[in-house]
This record gives sequence, structure tokens and C-alpha cells, in this order.
Amino acid sequence: MTLEDVARSVGVSSITVSRAFRRPDKVAPEVRERIQKAAAAMGYVSNRVASSLASAHSMIISVIVPSLGNSVFVDTLRGIEKVLHPKGYQILLGISDYSPHEEEELVRAHLAFNPDGILITGVTYRETTRRLLEKERVPVVRMLELADWEGAYSVGFAQEAAGRAMTEHLIERGRRRIAYVASQLDSRTLARGRGYRDALVKAGLYDSQRELLVPDPSSVALGGILLERLLKQAPDVDAVFFCNDDLAQGALLTALRLGIEVPTRVAVAGFNDLTGSAQMLPPLTTVRTPREEIGTAAARMLLTLMRGEHPPSPCVDVGYELVVREST
Repeated sequence: MTLEDVARSVGVSSITVSRAFRRPDKVAPEVRERIQKAAAAMGYVSNRVASSLASAHSMIISVIVPSLGNSVFVDTLRGIEKVLHPKGYQILLGISDYSPHEEEELVRAHLAFNPDGILITGVTYRETTRRLLEKERVPVVRMLELADWEGAYSVGFAQEAAGRAMTEHLIERGRRRIAYVASQLDSRTLARGRGYRDALVKAGLYDSQRELLVPDPSSVALGGILLERLLKQAPDVDAVFFCNDDLAQGALLTALRLGIEVPTRVAVAGFNDLTGSAQMLPPLTTVRTPREEIGTAAARMLLTLMRGEHPPSPCVDVGYELVVREST
């Protein structure tokens, strides 16, 4: 079954059928629907390779994220898909598992598919990865962090400032022995830790014994384990800032099991406002991050770059929101 067969069935030109698959936004909805129904009934499958050779566009966007086990990246992908799918683009997804080496290999592998653009998480990666991206001259937009060098495009928020804001909130609540507990230790987690540290140093309250950093993947179960470990390491803590909500949720559950009163004995705060945080006992104070908005804004910026145009700003800060609940 060929493209011409579909065109004859619908009564339109083969160019219109091709455009309906490559650039559906350029075809009237009623015509596009007729083409899609005819193609489905006839068993026609668009040949993307032939189409890319004819148009010099692969209609593929490379998207590289660290994990799908964390809803932060799932939400970001949802925003990306909302923008790219109506434009006829297909996502080539790579999961780096927080490994700089794997991230480099993914970039190398994805470039072999001649993507029209790349969306990549973060702004810190291997020098060889950076050279790969620059050498190929494929438009690249970084997500979730803000790039501060010329020629880089990014959509995210100030991770360090967000960590500082949460720590300052705990200080304002009268907490003086504040701990920072983090896992995974990617660049975003470390930036939040720098914000925490800066706020405490400024207030004259910093104590390195109240930091607990482990490389393990973040999870609810790990949060409970780390709370118990922290209380043995620094039993006088009166507040704990966790780098991610799943750790904080696990800590709240463990505190409930052990009879540790939150926030009377110890305040607990998280980051990202994940599903379930508002329903915890007590509800979790956290930093709400606009992950889906980051995905949509990054995808739109990439579309602008792929058209050969310059976005209004190379660095878009979507901000964050401190959500204060009963846990602090």
C-alpha cells in the first residue's frame, strides 16, 4: 500500500497526504481526519526514512532524561509531547540512569538518527558530550536547569535559590539545627544543597554533621532509612530538608511508625511537590516545580531554533513556589 493509493482514496494530492503525516498542523483538521481514517483502513504506514531523505528533515527529536522512575521527568516529557506531537515530530527517548558515560553514549547513538533537535536534562555533562553536541550543530535546549554561557539555550529554574528559600523558611520557623538529606547526587540535588549551605552559613548555623548525602537512587523506602541514620548521626536536629519529596514522604511514614512528632520534635520538608505529598500525615511542606511547563517551554524554544530563528531569550526561568504545609 502506497501513499498514492491513500491519496486516490481520499481524493487529494499525494503531497497533501505526505504533509498530513509529516506536518499535521499544516493540513485542515477535516482533511487530516479523512486521510488518517483511510490510511488506517488500508493498512498504510508512512515511510519515515524516505520522507526524511526527501525533505532533509528526520522529524525526530532526541530527548534524554536521567530516569522515568521519578515523576519529575515523566511530567516534563508530558509537556514535550503536547507540543511536538501536533507538529508531527516523533520522540527518540534515551534514559541515562544518571550516568555521564551513558548520557554520552546516548547522544552519540541519537545523533546517528539525524534528529532535528535535542532536548537534554541539565547543563552539566562530560566534555566529550559537549563537543559532540557542538560539532553536529543540532539545535539543543537544556531542561530543568539554567545555562549561563553564551550560545546555550535552557528552560528551568534556579535550583540553588530554591534550596536557599526552603532553608530560610525553616530558619524563619525558629529551627536552628537543620539537616540536609540527599540521594542520587545529580547536579540539581547538589545545587539545592549549596543553597541550603549558603543560607545556614549566612545565619551562622551551619554544621557539616547535619548533612547526609548518599549516591543511592531516591525512593520512599530510602527516605525512612536515612531519617533513622540521620537521627543517630545528629540526634539534636530539629528540621530536615530532603532533596526530593519521595525521601521526605518515607521520612514522614517512618516518623509516624517510631512515634516521632512532626513538626513538634522535628520539621520535615521536601522538594518537587510530588503526588501524595499533600496527603501525607502531616501534609508535606515542599517546593513546587513546574515540570510540565518546563517541557512545553523547552519544546517551543527548540521549534523556534529549528526554524532558524532566535527565541526572545536564550534562558527562560519559569520559577518555583514554596508550598508551606503542616510538616514545618
